[in-house]
Amino acid sequence: MDYDVVIVGGGPAGSAAGHAAAAAGADAVVIEKGVPRADREGLGPDSTDAAGILDYWVDIMDLDEPIPDNVKHRELSGADFIGPSNSVRLNSTGMDASYPNFGFTMHRARFDDWLRERAESVGTEYRVGTGVRDVESELTGEPSHTVVLNDGTELSTRYLVLADGPQRTVTGKVLDPLLPGGEFDNMATTRANHIAYQEYREFPDDLLERDRLKFWWGYMPGHTAYPWVFPNDGDVARVGLTMPIGLDIDEVADRESYRLLCPEDDRVPQGKTYIERLIETAYPEYDLDDFPLQTDRGKANGTETYPISSTRPIESPTAANVAVVGGAMGATSAFHEGGDHVAVRTGKIAGRLAARGALRAYNDEWHRAIGQEVRRNVAMADVVRDYGPDDWDRLFDVVDAILPEDGFYDPSDALREGIHGMRLLYQYKRAKFGCRKGRYAQIREDDYAV
Repeated sequence: MDYDVVIVGGGPAGSAAGHAAAAAGADAVVIEKGVPRADREGLGPDSTDAAGILDYWVDIMDLDEPIPDNVKHRELSGADFIGPSNSVRLNSTGMDASYPNFGFTMHRARFDDWLRERAESVGTEYRVGTGVRDVESELTGEPSHTVVLNDGTELSTRYLVLADGPQRTVTGKVLDPLLPGGEFDNMATTRANHIAYQEYREFPDDLLERDRLKFWWGYMPGHTAYPWVFPNDGDVARVGLTMPIGLDIDEVADRESYRLLCPEDDRVPQGKTYIERLIETAYPEYDLDDFPLQTDRGKANGTETYPISSTRPIESPTAANVAVVGGAMGATSAFHEGGDHVAVRTGKIAGRLAARGALRAYNDEWHRAIGQEVRRNVAMADVVRDYGPDDWDRLFDVVDAILPEDGFYDPSDALREGIHGMRLLYQYKRAKFGCRKGRYAQIREDDYAV
């Protein structure tokens, strides 16, 4: 069967690509292997509830209609960043945005289903329930691709959009042969991703702040490793954490300074253990039984485990008529807990350009659309890479001292806070300068042998 655009993956990036391609007149199909969930009527992507959407992320998504209310759990007024001794209470993202408040938490499966409905409403075809076995690419002359499904069906296309998420199962098969220098090795799942784990727990009625996100930094070891609490409906919240895959506890310096580690730990604790320790540490006046697990939620009896990209993004081999979008390209980030906004935007760009036969412009366009967001995250993640508990306390002390109520401040205000403020400003400016002109991309288009 012939299509103008074949899209592998039906999450936010893939559905946005399908919608944009079909809306521009292309014959587009989305391939989604399909994963059952108790909170979804049919099969869908392997989605996991994310933290939510911040105000300016709505503008980055560039959707042509508002996100329905039934997708949202809670409207947010702010977020709390909690260190071992110091903390910051943030009531604004500090970014210009059209959304009227700090943002919202959301029901991810409903978000995925809504994006699919939008795509199907403009003519995108969905094939759900069978994955991709192989991709055969013909790169002589005008590039074309044959996508072979697990049921043996072959789909031929001129343009291929890879939206298979941070595990990159199909993306790896397509890109690895185009990178003879072994560059794709840096995108291997165990090297390029963090692992996230979360539980759905009911909170005591007087305890849960239903309009605020909470993050604990410096409580567990590992680069951009942190636990969180995100309010859902009623008194239910998602209590979770993000940490690097394969962290060796024997390589952790000053183990005794991390509140969620115990002296008897001979390996990094499992997610369940971390969550129990967080509740006991953050809410010592309560018992663990006061936070009952909601077993009718999530993927498996109230719990969810999933990978999340922790890499710098990659450019795509557009000369091969291939675009990589969302988590598969590393545009999402463990540092800011996900990236549905950049997934939607990169998918939209790729789908529209593929439909117009102009995919060669994809890398330039996604840099323009999300480059500032990626650059900020990459730079700050580099600054805090080796932070321990004391470092997080110093950071929050500086930020809290210079942060006005509305969140809009000049980073140079950090100079008022002495040596720690000057060091923070210098490190961030240096990291951000190193990411100029798209240098935050770890694989560039010229690296591909096409």
